[in-house]
Amino acid sequence: MGDPAVPALTVAAVARRLGVAPATLRTWDRRYQLGPSGHTAGAHRRYTPEDLDRLTLMRRLVLEGVAPADAARLAHEQARTAAEAADAEVEPPDPEPLLASVTTLTTGAQEAPEAGARPGPAGGGRVLALPHGSAASRGLARAAMSLDPHACSSIVQRALSEHGVIATWDELVVPVLRGVGERWAETGEGIEVEHLLSEVLLGALRLHVPEVASPVNGRPVLLACTEEDQHSLPLHALAAALAERRCSSRVLGARVPARALADAVRRTGPAVVFVWAQTAQTADPAMLRALPLQRPGALVVSGGPGWAGVRHEARVEHASSLGDAVRVVIGAVTAARG
Repeated sequence: MGDPAVPALTVAAVARRLGVAPATLRTWDRRYQLGPSGHTAGAHRRYTPEDLDRLTLMRRLVLEGVAPADAARLAHEQARTAAEAADAEVEPPDPEPLLASVTTLTTGAQEAPEAGARPGPAGGGRVLALPHGSAASRGLARAAMSLDPHACSSIVQRALSEHGVIATWDELVVPVLRGVGERWAETGEGIEVEHLLSEVLLGALRLHVPEVASPVNGRPVLLACTEEDQHSLPLHALAAALAERRCSSRVLGARVPARALADAVRRTGPAVVFVWAQTAQTADPAMLRALPLQRPGALVVSGGPGWAGVRHEARVEHASSLGDAVRVVIGAVTAARG
């Protein structure tokens, strides 16, 4: 329930609080009866604290990929449960059981738009085209375009917990990052979305897998970007996926100079050196050739779309996906132990 001391709010004030367009609130009122229930002198309708509670839940569920009709039903059920608890003078129940079906709901079909309505996300804001995206990835896209880190983090952490790093990366994260990249290429807009989403993903990946206490690999795994590549997020995804399998790694990050990477190889004697290149312009085969030969030798693995079409020397293996990279690295460290 809301705080009775909070004054009733106008449509514009609630829209600002929730980060949606006033038109979205009017649509939710018309379709789902989630409108203002308060009245002031002159018959002006105002949103009460209880109305704001319902709309806040509605907004969060929609951002998580729940169909608007289902989100509205859950919001009404939560409000009724809270009201019944208040009438009985008992504490309202934990909302988690009510929200336990959210993950299932996000796999359902999205509601068709109202006839004559302009296409757009139910939560308001700009649209990110994901023609083949899942309901969960569309929810993450809406949250990212709304610059809502809390909703983004909630969606990603839930996916990591339920499905693991590889599935979350391939099925949830990559479609959204690709959509953001395509939008930037077409319009020059969206860099702030990519930056916010990257920060959220880094935090979620670090929370998901703690430091590996007893790693399966005796020799380290080094993860680095090429000298001109600044896309280090895939390195952190790989590190988290390896950590799920008790394989520790050392992320050297973006734009690692060739000399620095070679020095790191000499100092650590790694089992695997993974080098990421996002674009053909940043893929530098000479950087891989310059890595020192040692005994026991290190497997060099290239990853990222930048390496497509590049012919590598015999000691270099290319990983075409996150799952492929995990398979290659785990195979190499297992062989090294044997």
